[in-house]
Amino acid sequence: MRNIAIVFLVFLCQSLSAQKIVVKDGDSGTPLESVTIISTDSVASVVTNSRGEVDISLFRGSNLIEIRMMGYTTLWYSYKELVQLDFEVFIEPSVFSIDQVVVSASKWSQTAREVPLKISSVSKAQVAFHNPQTAADLLTITGDVFMQKSQQGGGSPMIRGFATNRLLIAVDGVRMNNAIFRSGNLQNVISLDPFAIEHAEVLFGPGSVIYGSDAIGGVMSFYTLSPKRSIDGKALVTGSSSLRYSTANSEKTGHIDINLGWEKWASLTSFSYTNFDDLRMGSQGPDEYLRSEYVVRKGNADVLVQNSNPLIQNPTGYSQANILQKIAFTPTGKWAFEYGLHYSATSNFHRYDRLVYYRDGLPRSAQWYYGPQVWMMNNLLISSRAQTAVYDQFNMQLAYQKFEESRHDRGFTKTSLRSRFEVVDAFTFNIDFKKLPNAKCKLLYGTEVIANYVNSTAKYRDITTGAETAAAARYPKAQWYSFALYVTYYQKLSDIVGLQAGGRYSHFLMDAKFDNAFYPFPFYEAKLSKGSITGSLGLTINPSDYWSINTILSTGFRAPNVDDIGKVFDSEPGSVVVPNPNLKAEYAYNAEVGITRKVGDFFEVDFLTYFTLLDNAMVRRNTTLNGQDSIMYDGQPSQVQSIQNAAFGKVWGVQADFELMCSGGFILSSRFNYQKGTEALDDGTISPLRHAAPWFGTTKLDYKVKRLRLSLFANYSGGVAFSQMAEGEIAKPYIYAVDDDGNPYSPAWHTINFRALFSVSDRLSFSADVENITDQRYRPYSSGLVAAGINFIAGVRVNF
Repeated sequence: MRNIAIVFLVFLCQSLSAQKIVVKDGDSGTPLESVTIISTDSVASVVTNSRGEVDISLFRGSNLIEIRMMGYTTLWYSYKELVQLDFEVFIEPSVFSIDQVVVSASKWSQTAREVPLKISSVSKAQVAFHNPQTAADLLTITGDVFMQKSQQGGGSPMIRGFATNRLLIAVDGVRMNNAIFRSGNLQNVISLDPFAIEHAEVLFGPGSVIYGSDAIGGVMSFYTLSPKRSIDGKALVTGSSSLRYSTANSEKTGHIDINLGWEKWASLTSFSYTNFDDLRMGSQGPDEYLRSEYVVRKGNADVLVQNSNPLIQNPTGYSQANILQKIAFTPTGKWAFEYGLHYSATSNFHRYDRLVYYRDGLPRSAQWYYGPQVWMMNNLLISSRAQTAVYDQFNMQLAYQKFEESRHDRGFTKTSLRSRFEVVDAFTFNIDFKKLPNAKCKLLYGTEVIANYVNSTAKYRDITTGAETAAAARYPKAQWYSFALYVTYYQKLSDIVGLQAGGRYSHFLMDAKFDNAFYPFPFYEAKLSKGSITGSLGLTINPSDYWSINTILSTGFRAPNVDDIGKVFDSEPGSVVVPNPNLKAEYAYNAEVGITRKVGDFFEVDFLTYFTLLDNAMVRRNTTLNGQDSIMYDGQPSQVQSIQNAAFGKVWGVQADFELMCSGGFILSSRFNYQKGTEALDDGTISPLRHAAPWFGTTKLDYKVKRLRLSLFANYSGGVAFSQMAEGEIAKPYIYAVDDDGNPYSPAWHTINFRALFSVSDRLSFSADVENITDQRYRPYSSGLVAAGINFIAGVRVNF
């Protein structure tokens, strides 16, 4: 009897101890990290560590446990069924978007079937396979984002005819957009480290209900690596290291990340360093793109020298370092704290498109480069789970970001180097609540507070004597604030129909003080205090597991920021933009319909069409300053312009894709994007919209078996004839090819590429790529930089 009692007590203790589940890839049997496991009964979720393990003791007795990961088929089990499986689960890879889980639509995990918006996702496995050089390149993995580059240290996404400050970037739920995000091309996305990205999502169309100002064309959300705790009482030490080399720019990259986990504490450290040499363009394409000569300084003179290899874009090289440090503390199953420090810094990098601009047969600039682009973010996330009358879950975030950037330019044969320095201190506070009143509805609501402080200085320095004098700053000294409340409600109207409605009120304020020592502005300060209301109403219809239909009406807005109201700069040579303190917010009105059809477990096709109207658009227009239509700026007469609410724009288009699972491990897929946009000009005529890229897409044939994955794929884009070019692009003929009539145009292009990844074991893998196999010489639309020619890439990754 005593022995029976002992056995019973041992069994009882084991049943009450931590219960570990292991999740593995259904094809290779490899343990999967970052699988999310959710119990709808307890409103709790956990995530697997690098060994595919996680403690699910909280889910004992649960009737429905969801196991999901981006890029894999979602599974549902009861706790009893997991016991029968001996707590070992295999999930099958899936390329079908209808099965995906997304976060960016509401800041909370949702199945794609619940979301009336289109969202493209990039998983950690996809990042590892594609091995992108920068976060800008990472976005192109979706096949739905067109990337413009003015220099190698850059990448300005174009989405549905919108770009720059009409798109929003979020990192771990914190908006990166600040008060000096401009309408010209932006480079901020390269501050993110691709090696440190857990997954990324691109939300298409207005996202202002959740994200506020700037979310007009879309939202790019990046979610970085998170620390993993130990579940067996022993210290958990895991990590990875990577090396990569590319021939087109002699890229040399190294990365390491280390995770330390205990029962309640965990730490993750990530470091990456990349060095890029000058970029080589392809050998087959327009001669106008060749770099036949460049400027060097010899003694006290600027000298044009012949380029020994006109395919080398001199100067375009730069380097970058990224650091990520996170610390997590989970005192109980109901509370979690996570602190993250992000730091990124580049070297100087040259504005290549300005260096290839000639005036009167000579380069306009001898030097034009950006100083180090530095970004730092401190982010504290506090999460709680408790079934209260007000919420079931809430996340509170406090973040501080510091942005440092500078611009340096000097005219050819001139000795005066102009330097302009900008520093932005950005504070954000977010609190987001999730409440499930019953099984058929969700209530999501929250508040956001933003404060940006802008400091701008400038100087001239004589490069021969070293003498320095004051210069006009790019921006006034300014403060920009935003306060907002939002709510989103989801109701399952029936087994197949879901309704989502949301609204947001934002109030924004600005106070800017101008220095009139250099320009006789007829004002000394600009104050702004206005509000904006945005909303959305969407339907999701899921007649079966093989059909999904979504439609949405939504609005977005962009509040005037310091860059819009207070900047003095040259939009292009011969024009100068001066401040306008009378700006108002611009609004976007969007409608779209999407259909997804899945056939069995082997084929899926998506088709979506949309129309967006941009009203009260902030655009550059000619104006006067104290009655004069031109002033002297940077040594030449320049047309006076300002940002004005002077236009409306229209964008319409389609997005389509399909995935076909073939026999033998082959997958054929393709994505296609077509967008067309127009805007009204001063004289009432209609012009093509500058940021509406030509049609573009990608087609892939993938092969996967066991530990080997291969991909043969083509990327392609349509051209833009001179008659279809935007007015702003016609003004930059030096970055375009020349047609038979001597006019600038953007030729169509394509590349053929091959990629391979072989995992020797769970701990060691090798990758090899050949990009642009036919060595095409091409410039993506609106880009100043010519894309890379044939490029051989080799990489190795070690997990420990």
